[in-house]
Amino acid sequence: MKGLFQFGFEVLKVVVIALVIVVPLRVFVFQPFLVKGDSMEPNYHSGDYLIVDQLSYRFRSPERGEVIVLKFPFDPSQRFIKRIVGLPGEAVEVKDGKVVVYGQEQEERKAAVLEEVYLPVGLDTPGSVRIDLKEGEYFVLGDNRPASSDSRKWGILPSELIVGRVFLDVFSLNAFAKVITPLETY
Repeated sequence: MKGLFQFGFEVLKVVVIALVIVVPLRVFVFQPFLVKGDSMEPNYHSGDYLIVDQLSYRFRSPERGEVIVLKFPFDPSQRFIKRIVGLPGEAVEVKDGKVVVYGQEQEERKAAVLEEVYLPVGLDTPGSVRIDLKEGEYFVLGDNRPASSDSRKWGILPSELIVGRVFLDVFSLNAFAKVITPLETY
């Protein structure tokens, strides 16, 4: 009987220690995310299991090209996965199948067609929209442009709705792939 009590106590200690370590990591640092839908194909597919880094953006701002998980602006209980295309202070225009980014300098805004190396060759971005971003606002797009509900449809993304950046692709065609942000080439 004493051995059974001692075994139960040891199991309880392991469970408590695991909870003390895992719960804070899950709540404050990393969060799992399951991709549903095809708005990020060909880079992420429905059923992919991702790990989202919730901590990085407490120390730095999101960068162009990063894939993020966000709370949908019209229903914050829903989570979406999108790619950051426009940064605060910039203007983003979708026209003639291209994404054009106007720099942050208001006096002489340089326009540059965004080179998106993460998209299949020849994929156009449908729609026609221009959005000027203020401080704390982002423009996001899905990689599968014809099938994505994104900033072209629902407008800007306030920074407070960003959950975190996709850090690790755990279960997918590229199992255990660390997500690399493409270099800015515009």
